[in-house]
Amino acid sequence: MRLSTLTTLLTASLLLFSGCAELTPTPKKEMKVDKTLPVISLTRDGVITDMKTVAFEWKSISDPRVQGIYVYKESPSKENKGLQYYKTIDTRYSTHFVDRDVVPNTKYSYAFRTFSKNAEGVNSKLFRVKTLPVLQSVSWIHAIQGLPRMAKIIWRPHLSERVDKYIIERKSLEDDEWKEIAELSGRLNAEYIDTDLDDNRVYFYRVRVETYDGIISTPSQVVKSVTKPLPKQIVNLHATTNLPKKIELTWAASQAKDFRRYYLYRANDVDGNYQLIAKLYNNHFTDKIKEDGKVYFYSVSQIDKDGLESEHQNSVMGKTLVKPNAPAIVSAKFIGNKVELKWDQTDPRSVSYNVARESKKGWFKNVTKTYKGIKSHKFIDTNIEPDKLYTYTVYSVDANGIVSAPSIPVEIKTPESTEIIQAPVVHNSALEAQAPVKDSSSKTEVAPVNDLDLNGL
Repeated sequence: MRLSTLTTLLTASLLLFSGCAELTPTPKKEMKVDKTLPVISLTRDGVITDMKTVAFEWKSISDPRVQGIYVYKESPSKENKGLQYYKTIDTRYSTHFVDRDVVPNTKYSYAFRTFSKNAEGVNSKLFRVKTLPVLQSVSWIHAIQGLPRMAKIIWRPHLSERVDKYIIERKSLEDDEWKEIAELSGRLNAEYIDTDLDDNRVYFYRVRVETYDGIISTPSQVVKSVTKPLPKQIVNLHATTNLPKKIELTWAASQAKDFRRYYLYRANDVDGNYQLIAKLYNNHFTDKIKEDGKVYFYSVSQIDKDGLESEHQNSVMGKTLVKPNAPAIVSAKFIGNKVELKWDQTDPRSVSYNVARESKKGWFKNVTKTYKGIKSHKFIDTNIEPDKLYTYTVYSVDANGIVSAPSIPVEIKTPESTEIIQAPVVHNSALEAQAPVKDSSSKTEVAPVNDLDLNGL
């Protein structure tokens, strides 16, 4: 029975309170003042201030005539208009009021007045309060200098256990405003690493803290970090242009203390696409190339221990030794039973000559025979057949074995068989076979055809 009665009374009270809350009475312009209505009196520690909150606590009101309390507030943002009606507490049972519409480090004034159904009481004592200043940021912060494309910021964890996170802000010399770049949750976090930065660039950092209730502190001291510069460019890069089948490259050795290795790049054109062809620890390299007169462009960079690479815009041209010039045939004659060729030397590099003879066997097959190692400027071919067309081409060879391009070919048609006497086969000893043949018209000694290298060119 008692439980039922208590439940009924509680339900009625809630309905009454909710009904009053919906109406939320406000002070009337002309309202009767009843000085007998209770005056609000704060408890001993009745005012508590924070950065964004002011709280009041007063003694409970037992007078049944009181229906609620009017709250008056004076704010500096209201252009000093004095106390103004602010809010209504529509029940006498409440003993607390919290104002969250305040800003840090600001003075406010409050007064309270009870009201009944037909009258208002007098104002309470004027309560002057000042919100707490904004929370200070971390007390110590430091930036690590000279990191490769990154900056490391460390700080001392904030002492307040209200701190929920850290807000990291950054600014460069070119920026006009600070930018928030990261948030770190947890009061005990004490470092942040900023990555993907430019080389050799100045960055400024500062840190704010944010409490669990969303209060953001003042910024910390500003610290500066300068990222690591790129290694210096390689200098004195040289490439050879006169070596057979290779290009040798040299450059000044790196003086960097954190040197790791060199990267060598090569391209077909000075403005072409440079491809990495070697990673080196020495300041020289030999590029072996099969082609004669091949031109390449080279560029070298150095890499430091952090993987930073220097610029490699300066390039140098290298070239393998070109082929010697082809000899110039000055005469080609059929004399008696032999063909005689003569040519002039057109390149001082020439140390020997090759002669290629081409003839047709049958209707379609061409036969080529090459005579190598000829030291003179004359060649006598005695191994010929009658009524046949021969084509002769001469090549010069330098000391490195590089063979020139072919000379202009010459053609000789031998006469019919009745006009040719075949040269006899030599059966003398090896010593006699190696003896040079004397040319009656010249003092130059010419090696017999049988003694020449007849392997292919």
